[in-house]
Amino acid sequence: MIEMVFVIVVLGILAGIAIPKLTVTRDDAMIVKGKSQVAAIRSGIALQKSKRLLEGDVTALTLDSNTTTTAEGQELFKNVLDYPIISKNADGHWMKTNAGYSFKILGQSIPFTYNATTGFTCDTTNSSTGENCKSLTQ
Repeated sequence: MIEMVFVIVVLGILAGIAIPKLTVTRDDAMIVKGKSQVAAIRSGIALQKSKRLLEGDVTALTLDSNTTTTAEGQELFKNVLDYPIISKNADGHWMKTNAGYSFKILGQSIPFTYNATTGFTCDTTNSSTGENCKSLTQ
């Protein structure tokens, strides 16, 4: 019976160590997902700009055909990605906003904007979202 108690105590200690590590791993995975999607969007923008330049098209590039704020389930970045990103208002997902786009991470929406001269960026100097913006873009 004492052996059983020791096994339960050891399992409790291991669970107490493992569960916090798993939540950190999940957050890190969402940051990596966002980072790879930002890189794909930027790459798609560069590809579309090059393609348009070769065709002699100098009109402004739009990231998707829908210019209004989207609800969940809408396709984002259709004009620059082969496989658009589906919007969802949850951690690790994109949403379209009035100012541009936002990626939600750790319960916080990181705003991104697209400008033909500066590209697809977020504000790293913002005191509330700057650190998460840096982790998504660097």
